[in-house]
Amino acid sequence: MLNKFYDFKYLKGDFTGGLVAGVVALPLALAFGVQSGMGATAGLYGAIAVGIFAAIFGGTATQASGPTGPMTVVSAALVAAAIELTGSLDNAMGIILLTFLLGGLIQVIFGLINIASYVKYFPYPVVSGFMSGVGLIIVILQIFPFAGLSSPKSTIAVLQDLSRLFADANLQALGLGALTVIIYFVFPKITKAIPSALVALVVATLVSYFLKCDVPIIGDIPSGLPTIQVGKVLSVDSSAYSLILEYALVLAVLGSIDSLLTSVIADNMTKTKHNSNRELIGQGIGNMIAAVIGGIPGAGATKGTVVNINSGGRTRVSGTIHGLLLLTVLLGLGSLASHIPLAVLAGLLIPIGFKIIDFKGLKHLLIIPRADAIVLIIVLLITTFGSLIQAVGIGVALASLLFMKKASDLAASGMDVGPVSDFDGSKPWQDEIEFYETYKDRVIIKHLYGPFFFGFTAHFRDEIKTLPANIKALIIRMDRVPYIDQSGLYALEDAIHELRTKGIEVILTGLQTQPMDKLESIGLVPDLVPKEDVFEKVEEAFVYLRKKLGKANV
Repeated sequence: MLNKFYDFKYLKGDFTGGLVAGVVALPLALAFGVQSGMGATAGLYGAIAVGIFAAIFGGTATQASGPTGPMTVVSAALVAAAIELTGSLDNAMGIILLTFLLGGLIQVIFGLINIASYVKYFPYPVVSGFMSGVGLIIVILQIFPFAGLSSPKSTIAVLQDLSRLFADANLQALGLGALTVIIYFVFPKITKAIPSALVALVVATLVSYFLKCDVPIIGDIPSGLPTIQVGKVLSVDSSAYSLILEYALVLAVLGSIDSLLTSVIADNMTKTKHNSNRELIGQGIGNMIAAVIGGIPGAGATKGTVVNINSGGRTRVSGTIHGLLLLTVLLGLGSLASHIPLAVLAGLLIPIGFKIIDFKGLKHLLIIPRADAIVLIIVLLITTFGSLIQAVGIGVALASLLFMKKASDLAASGMDVGPVSDFDGSKPWQDEIEFYETYKDRVIIKHLYGPFFFGFTAHFRDEIKTLPANIKALIIRMDRVPYIDQSGLYALEDAIHELRTKGIEVILTGLQTQPMDKLESIGLVPDLVPKEDVFEKVEEAFVYLRKKLGKANV
């Protein structure tokens, strides 16, 4: 009977994958709980609820979910705003938990109305600037805890208060934080069998405990099952509704983007396809339950998901086991976790913050189109030092306006830019018919038509995924592409890299000046696409492929 619902051949892999993913998630859940301002317990509660219920109801079989850096940064901003409004964390809990609950509900609604199909249209510079800003926030807000001091609540306040850091730093805390960072980076070079974050957490905590270091620690963590917090949610004053709606919407959008990006990674690793709408419903349910028990919200966790898959996880049972492991920790080891120094958690969070920063996008700031660079920098600065909500809204609006201006300029110059945008190949052009008829079982010809920009990249990626696996070469004709933005550059780079791993040669023809300059500036040509695969005219590509395919005797 059970075999109808679960194939037991996956049980060993699911158990191992879930166990390892849970071990990886434990120190991060505690650290993100402290970062949020609600305490380590809230991080653990959130990891349990989202981990279990997002796995059961979600649309990605191997997803391991829990608190993540971006979601925690937004949660921390909400906690600070709610405390400022009410005067204390206890008074603010109703506002905070109702926001988390509503954010989860909005995610469920997103899944029901197919909003997942629109999330993928966010411009790359906006996502890059936002994620880099989130990474910087995590790093900046952990500077004071790393030195054993209480941290100001905002990044600007931290920078203004740096003099206190040099005057009052706790050397013992600095030593523990440094030890944590060293173990985090060095231990994987010894073995990857045990997560370095867990080793760093345990070793640094034991050093602190046995040397009796005088440093701030997590403090009491309640043991036993969490209590239901519905009473606090129902007692919220209506004056806070605008704050609640604002942050709930941001948490829902960010959690959806975060989870769906991780789902795509899981698909690539397992050669499966997730259900985006079901994934949002599952994440929403998990976040709603987390709110009810006093936990912070979460999303699909990339690191936990990758570890789960690499350790054998193949079904949603693995994600459920990952959450259940954290529940057993809560029931049995809460008293031990209370001794963890805050400097050790800061030592874990600072490297994670740096990993979230999009160094690839920042490295290309001087060579990507100027409009994209402006958007990225503005979103980065507003995210880091201003409002997370305004950063995304301003970024999307600015990216759209700047693209419309660029498209208008191209049209005014008399250039035939075509529709924005197109990627076809179902019917050969007149100059392709002879070659097409001979090689159509081995070569696919696709035509890009119009500016290759952020609004088109999702469709481009979908089209690339539908290409037959048995072809030998893909010709992309770019004769009618006058402009390519940062989103288009990276979409093309990712697609070519994926096709090359499958043994498919990618030929580019007809590159105009701006696209060619940008492809060369990021190294896509000639590092990824060699010069011999780039042709001015498609006829030259046909001559090249006739010789190559003839020699290969395919």
